[in-house]
Amino acid sequence: MKVGDKVRFLNTTGGGIVKGFQGKDIVIVDDDGFDTPILIRECIVIEPANEAQVSQSVKPKAHEVTSYQKEPKIERVSVSETKEGERITACLAYLPLDIKTLSTTSYECYLVNDSNFYLSYNYMSRSDKGWISRAVGTIEPNTKIFLEEFTKTDLNDLEKVCVQFIPYKIDKPFSLKNPCSSEIRIDTVKFYKLHSFKENDYFDDDAIIYYLMKNDLTERELFVSAEVIEEAMKEKKQLDRQQPQPLKKKDTSSSIIEVDLHLEELIDSTVGLDAKDILEYQITKFREIMDENKAKKGQKIVFIHGKGEGVLKKAILSDLKTRYSMMNYQDASFKEYGFGATMITIK
Repeated sequence: MKVGDKVRFLNTTGGGIVKGFQGKDIVIVDDDGFDTPILIRECIVIEPANEAQVSQSVKPKAHEVTSYQKEPKIERVSVSETKEGERITACLAYLPLDIKTLSTTSYECYLVNDSNFYLSYNYMSRSDKGWISRAVGTIEPNTKIFLEEFTKTDLNDLEKVCVQFIPYKIDKPFSLKNPCSSEIRIDTVKFYKLHSFKENDYFDDDAIIYYLMKNDLTERELFVSAEVIEEAMKEKKQLDRQQPQPLKKKDTSSSIIEVDLHLEELIDSTVGLDAKDILEYQITKFREIMDENKAKKGQKIVFIHGKGEGVLKKAILSDLKTRYSMMNYQDASFKEYGFGATMITIK
């Protein structure tokens, strides 16, 4: 891609002539008179520039390149609506560029519009002097749009963000919706933990999702609704407790404790640990669970150690023959756990 190329945007309407570049990932596109910064991978060249076009192109001045998006021109397109889309759901999604190098990778932020409405939005972050706009524009119904890319050094600037938007439709009647102003406190520690990025409805890759509005309720209203429901449940439980109850003895032997000894389930990072350290950590966890339950006769415990090379399983069996020799043990159900689990019954 070079200056003068005619490009089209992949994930939103619009396109134009390439005027210049900002860094190695951002291209500046003249979109109907607006200088729009956008990721290079979000564009496709539809008409390469010739030498005459390149020589006549005007490069943007340094002060004309801003850190946020210009308001794009809205084209009236046919919108495919859904019944659920009449209630607005919108969220921010954060994805790592390379989840395999979580300690050093950069991140992308997207705005997701899961509704039948256009949303004119302003994405901001809080600084010592006030709020700073990071991206402004309009997102079409039932789409997602890239907002920004940032590194770990930028996380301190994103501890508190706010998104404001106004919903509306074009060329058709619609139910009036309240403008949204949703402030979110970002837990920046989550960006260092693999399990914080979860499967979601909007991306093929795992992401951290922060809802701005869900089914027409803002994040604050959702919190209040959850509190009301919890209070109602407590009142119901209190009434149930006042009624006569048949006496039942708890059968502790029927419940099975499951313990997954895979390292990713025990700690967040293996940096600095060698194979010996990992095995020692897993065996320590095994002994901790055994010592906590060794007085509970009849209690069943399933330790999931995986098949692998069998090193962890051998270490567990060695402990069962020496340290816990009075316990019964066997392979756990192949149907439920495959070939990588051992079940112990406390005697």
